[in-house]
Amino acid sequence: MASVQWHSRGRKYESEWQACHLEVSAVEFSDYHPLKAITVTDSKSRRSGRKGSTSSSSSSSSSVALDPLSSMLDGTDPLSLFAAASETPTLPHSISAGELGRKRREKEEEVGLDFEPWSSKRGEILSRFTTTEKLSINLFMGSDKSKASSPSSAVSEKVRTRLEELDDLEEGSQRELLNLSQQDYVNRIEELNQSLKEAWGSDQKVKALKIVIQCSKLLSDTSVIQFYPSKFVLITDILDTFGGLVYDRIWSMCADPHPLPESFSADDVNDTAKETCLNWFFKIASIRELVPRLYVEAALLKCNRFLTKSGIQETLQRLTAMIRGIGDPLVAVYARAYLCRVGMEVAPHLKDSLNKNFFDLLASFRQIHGESVQNQLVLQRVEIPIYLTLYSPAIHWILQCVAYRAPEVLLTEMMDRCKKLGNNALLLNSVMWAFRAEFVAARATDFIGMIKDCDEAGFPKHLLFASLGRSLSCADPPESERLSILNEAWKVITKVRSPRDYINCAEIWVEFTCRHFTKREVNTVLADIIKHMTPDRAFEDAYPQLQSVINKILTYFHDFSVLFSMEKFLPFLDMFQKDSVRVEVCKSIMEVFIKHQQEATRDPVILNALLHICKTMHDSVNALTLDDEKRSLALLINGFIRMVSFGRDFEQQLSFCVEARATFCNLEPVIIHLIHTVNQLAMETRRVMKGNHSRKTAAFVRACAAYSFITIPSLTSIFSRLNLYLLSGQVALANQCLSQADAFLKAAVSILPEVPRTISVEGKQRSSEPFLLEFINNFLSTLLVVPDHPEQGVLYLVRGLLNMVQDYTWEDNSDAKVRVYISALPLLAAMSQESYLYTIPKVDSNETLYGGDPKFIAEINKLCETLIGQVLDHLKTLGRDEGVRRQASLAFALFGCLLAHGDLRNNKLNQLAVNLWNLSHKHGFCETRTSVRTLEYIKHQAQQADMSHLSDMTARLSLQSRA
Repeated sequence: MASVQWHSRGRKYESEWQACHLEVSAVEFSDYHPLKAITVTDSKSRRSGRKGSTSSSSSSSSSVALDPLSSMLDGTDPLSLFAAASETPTLPHSISAGELGRKRREKEEEVGLDFEPWSSKRGEILSRFTTTEKLSINLFMGSDKSKASSPSSAVSEKVRTRLEELDDLEEGSQRELLNLSQQDYVNRIEELNQSLKEAWGSDQKVKALKIVIQCSKLLSDTSVIQFYPSKFVLITDILDTFGGLVYDRIWSMCADPHPLPESFSADDVNDTAKETCLNWFFKIASIRELVPRLYVEAALLKCNRFLTKSGIQETLQRLTAMIRGIGDPLVAVYARAYLCRVGMEVAPHLKDSLNKNFFDLLASFRQIHGESVQNQLVLQRVEIPIYLTLYSPAIHWILQCVAYRAPEVLLTEMMDRCKKLGNNALLLNSVMWAFRAEFVAARATDFIGMIKDCDEAGFPKHLLFASLGRSLSCADPPESERLSILNEAWKVITKVRSPRDYINCAEIWVEFTCRHFTKREVNTVLADIIKHMTPDRAFEDAYPQLQSVINKILTYFHDFSVLFSMEKFLPFLDMFQKDSVRVEVCKSIMEVFIKHQQEATRDPVILNALLHICKTMHDSVNALTLDDEKRSLALLINGFIRMVSFGRDFEQQLSFCVEARATFCNLEPVIIHLIHTVNQLAMETRRVMKGNHSRKTAAFVRACAAYSFITIPSLTSIFSRLNLYLLSGQVALANQCLSQADAFLKAAVSILPEVPRTISVEGKQRSSEPFLLEFINNFLSTLLVVPDHPEQGVLYLVRGLLNMVQDYTWEDNSDAKVRVYISALPLLAAMSQESYLYTIPKVDSNETLYGGDPKFIAEINKLCETLIGQVLDHLKTLGRDEGVRRQASLAFALFGCLLAHGDLRNNKLNQLAVNLWNLSHKHGFCETRTSVRTLEYIKHQAQQADMSHLSDMTARLSLQSRA
């Protein structure tokens, strides 16, 4: 080790930079530019297709930008060609122009995405219409008299056997399931649905039909009337399954020899499939009871396509007329709803049947108030308002189907017919639900008049105003009518006594208020909600609705100075007393603030309110809070802190950070953000003051440094502490606060032994060495501009860092310590230069303090020799072990360091570099490409006047590859 003598290479950074700098060449505007359009000369040879014509060629040039994608396939991409081909299919000659026109109209009238499907309503109906009463299921599944026929049985015998099985549906054994809870009932129905699929899969078609018929009979039973809408949903699921199975079966029979096209007609169906389809309809026609026969035939409505062109239309008209024979108005209205549903799925262009169902519905409304219905309600102890709500899903659906893309004239006619019925709140409610929002909004005043004429006893008016409010939240009424509409609605809403009914209605009208009025009206609405929901802590049962109110206000009010100036806004927030709900509300407020606040604010009203909201989020953190939740909360709080600015009142800004530190002490990401903010504040102060009031500025910067120095130890993350100590030291140094910078850097060095060997990164344990090496390299780059302390000796921070590295417990078989030593050599070489690569204005680095003192240079050289000796000793140990690959990597790294920073005119250093090169290539583990490029660089450098000594060294460097 004594033979190693380090001498740093003298560097002229300015000339080196100039040598590496790219030459600047002037470019005329007419010359090529990468963004300039490319001129393409296109020469095409066009050949005439006529007989006897001579071929001619034409050349054309155009100045267009050539698109590499459009250049393929003569400018058309494959998808466009495919789309064009699919849009203009080859049509058979038998299709007439009238047929094409009809199909085009049907295509235009198909149900689009703007039509709310039945599937979206299914879950809401099942959850809304429930019961605690016991339910029963009566099933007539027939006696098992059927016997499997042998393969030699005649067809007539098979047909007769199946007809006997069908008759047995009503003559066989009875199975009654009593005292079922609602969940048991749902499970039984699901079991029947599964049994249907299993029977069909095992080719027991008649058994499958039996199940469907018996399930359909259950829709005649209204013994537990509150559950009827949910029962309808469950049974029609079975009907839908059955209809799909039958249709797919007949479709598969048409697949020989070619499958049917989607737009097939009855003429394309073979005789076998038609016969099977007719057989199914004959079986259905033999069902004696009206309700099951009606439902099962409706389920198979689509199968009429296999028989005749007009089969679906004729069947819809016939089934619509059949429903008039159902005596119970509730059963009848749901039968109409199912028929409208399958009609919209199969033939949405057939509007006549939809309209007839609606008009028949109007004609049957008087039955609702008939004697038989009233007796049934008395028997089941059901009040008329509850009974009327049972009709809502069916009527909503029928009106939705009728109103879908209906002309304005038809909607007006339907509204006029509803008026003529008089006092029919149920129907009026469904009209406002189902009609287009624009139609309702334009006639909002008329609807309010109709609502006033309704009887409160039959259907509560607040429900009608709720339906009107839903439409007005989607479409705007005439501007001149908006205030009167709000006043009329709120007169009714504020009189609702039930807190639940009140908030359900008020929540809807909040959006209308926010959308069209100012904070004054919104504040009045909030005051009314507080008045109704505070007694008996009614708000505890209405958190979802209250959250919706907040979200709607935040949707329309993005100016938080206006929002927090509402007298009742913060008292409204106080109603959220459940911790989880309160935090969610606070998060939604902060999300809107961060998204829409365009400029930083110092408004005390906003700051105090948001500090309170952020503190609420922070105080919800406990030992059980998940890390993801902590990160989410910290992100929102940091977003708020980022938007706080007191302009040039830096002391006030620092005071805010002090308050925030105390308020958000449990969220480490927030504390880290505050330290960054204070460091930025210190730099901004220096920039703005530009040397003015220097004593006051220096005092403030020292205050910022004290803030960071006090706060950093509270952090649990060791690397957060290290990086923030380094950052704060750099900021202090930039502001000429040398003692503070010295304290930060020494603190960083002192906690290096605390770095654990593994750390958690995104929930996984990872080695800490890569992170530690990255920090040390950043730290070394900072030390170049840090002047030595007059009482601490030469290079005291460098020596202190290297001592900590020496004593640190590194991982087994790790080269990290040696790599730190190699990284320190460029720093020491840079320190020995007459002029440093970079400096800090108004801070005297060691280049000024020592001025190239030979003793200082000798100390540097001595330290470099010590480090090199440590590296060489480590390389020897790797040669004795199975570490030749690591040895090659480290040797090449040290070679590169000597080449870049060592004075290779020194023969011993030159020879050491050659030995390191040979060692790195000895076992062939050095990457050949890197070696070749390094040699090329050395040869290039050797051509310079003061680098001729590299020529001799190059001759001694050879490339070796692993055998």
